[in-house]
Amino acid sequence: MSALSVSYAILFYFAFAILVGGLFHKIRQYWRTPTPLKIATTPAPVTQTGVILRMASEIVLFSSLFKSNKWIWIFGWMFHVSLLLIVLRHFRYFVDNTSIIWFWVPLVQPFGVYAAFTMIIGLTGLLARRILVDRVRYISSPSDYLMLLLLISIASSGAMMKFVSHTDIVSVKAFFSGLMTFNFQPLPGDPLLLIHLGLVATLMIIFPISKLLHAPGIFFSPTRNQIDNPREKRHLAPWAAELEAEKAK
Repeated sequence: MSALSVSYAILFYFAFAILVGGLFHKIRQYWRTPTPLKIATTPAPVTQTGVILRMASEIVLFSSLFKSNKWIWIFGWMFHVSLLLIVLRHFRYFVDNTSIIWFWVPLVQPFGVYAAFTMIIGLTGLLARRILVDRVRYISSPSDYLMLLLLISIASSGAMMKFVSHTDIVSVKAFFSGLMTFNFQPLPGDPLLLIHLGLVATLMIIFPISKLLHAPGIFFSPTRNQIDNPREKRHLAPWAAELEAEKAK
């Protein structure tokens, strides 16, 4: 196998380790962070079922964003739905045995192909917002722009491989299937493919230390995951309960 294939194999093993390890560390940190106060954003549900429904509405429909700004909601929802379709479409590259492909994988393929364009439109709208809106530009850091440009570059290079300069998809699939079984296969040397994969690996590496962590972080947001029942039930953090137990001894 060529040095290029070995280099990219090592790169993706490293990126995967950073992604999984970093996510595990941050989720563990979110889980262990105390929430001493009842700070659910009102009007909030008063039952656990209501909290689950509210959380589902936030994750699937971005309901709070829809209420606050319709334009940002359009571009944000367009980007996230397009990204989901693209990720689901790419699932076929990691399945070696076609007999175990789930029924939705072929169904999502035509939508995933064109989702790259809607993803670019959504990201461009979000980037324009950071540049053109004064109050947003004031609070934006260089990393905010770089993350948007990185995602646009990933979507653009992927679309170009599909519609402009085709690559050997069979070899690409064999390469990634080989990574999962430690049966290394050669990777095509197409420049556009190498750029695309390099950008994806970069995203995997920086994801655990970026603002993109709002993806798992929303599940741990006390303003969203708490029941609004401060009068009916006292909210006591575990560490506070331990202090009270020690005082009672």
